[in-house]
Amino acid sequence: MKVIAFDDDPTGCQTVHSCPLILDWSTDAVAAAVHDPAPVTFFLTNTRAVSPDAATTITRDACRAFARVKDPDEAYVIVSRSDSTLRGHFPLETDIIREELGPFDAVFVIPFFAEGGRITVDGTHYVVTDGVRTAAHDTEFARDGVFGYSSSFMPAYIEEKTRGSVRAADVVRFTAIHPQPDLADQLRALEGYRYCVVDAETQEQLNGFIAVLSGVARTGKRFLFRSAAGLLTSLAAQGPQPVAGPELHKLVPGGRPGLIVVGSHVAKTTRQLNILIAENGTVGIEVDVENAAADHTGTYLDEITTRIAHAHRAGATPVVYTSRTERTFADHDERLSFGDAVSRFICSAVANAPRTIGFVIAKGGITSHNVLSIGLGMTVTTVVGQILPGCPVVITPATNTFSEIPVVIFPGNVGGDDSLAVAYRVLNANT
Repeated sequence: MKVIAFDDDPTGCQTVHSCPLILDWSTDAVAAAVHDPAPVTFFLTNTRAVSPDAATTITRDACRAFARVKDPDEAYVIVSRSDSTLRGHFPLETDIIREELGPFDAVFVIPFFAEGGRITVDGTHYVVTDGVRTAAHDTEFARDGVFGYSSSFMPAYIEEKTRGSVRAADVVRFTAIHPQPDLADQLRALEGYRYCVVDAETQEQLNGFIAVLSGVARTGKRFLFRSAAGLLTSLAAQGPQPVAGPELHKLVPGGRPGLIVVGSHVAKTTRQLNILIAENGTVGIEVDVENAAADHTGTYLDEITTRIAHAHRAGATPVVYTSRTERTFADHDERLSFGDAVSRFICSAVANAPRTIGFVIAKGGITSHNVLSIGLGMTVTTVVGQILPGCPVVITPATNTFSEIPVVIFPGNVGGDDSLAVAYRVLNANT
């Protein structure tokens, strides 16, 4: 069954390969991507970066774009792909998808993502770092200023996010670790848009659960999913990617130096950044976010783009990163407006980079989306595979200003402290 994933940032393809990604909803582009033989098509909505009102409009438009071109005789699996640490517009997005593409018998909330150490055990979601298991509500992700939450026991999380309209006691729990012998019967009995959560500690466990669920879905039951990328691994069931991660340097034209953009502000990203800018062949270029947001004349942009060009002429890879201090805001709208201004500044710096850069690494989900759509002006592309676990790579089209270069989508909350440096070493032919 073909999977359609509405992805709230571009990192949902971090466990698959050879799948199309759509960044706008023009009919021809959507039709080509939906009817592509790949097992999954991604609509990159980027809604995690916008207000609830904007997320509503974008999600509704994406659903309608899909509905215009879908095959009425084909059954599709619909996924609202979001963050493995429970951040995002939930249940807003699944509610919109239900309105536009429903009805559904149940909605499954499955934030499992093996590559990032995100597991769900006995109904509680955990973040595993260096072998240490921490309940998600005790991590920095739960303190997100926009998408924070107080419980990572998934039924309680759903009750909190639905503001009590769904009670924790009414959420159906499935144990993928020890599947019940009557699992198929339980799935067939679901109706009336029941909320469900699924335990999973390993990909194999989730694969086994989804194998049973897929069989039930083929009999006509309609299930909606709110998930991290681990579910897409199970649904796509792909073999090895065409070009192995360590060999992706072969896609860099002429072995040229690249450009790295770092926007994510989570603590892991800052540690990764510090190691990266100590690498031979990199030049750190800090963008002061206050100056960037206030740069109405373009003077500060000229300064940054000149420094990028100078580093490139010297044969180095510039690392453009936003200042690390966290700013406080009066409200959510002010925060989004400020972030949008900074993001557009960074994207303008990318758009004005030397045309001879050989690759791009964009760190952070929202940063990656904006680099793809605004900085590089892409409307559709294909993920070729993963450079590191959980870090997808796409190729710019031949008609792009930056023609046929690899672009790494590097999520903010993925990898060890040296992972960003490792990705650079893979693509940099001079190391």
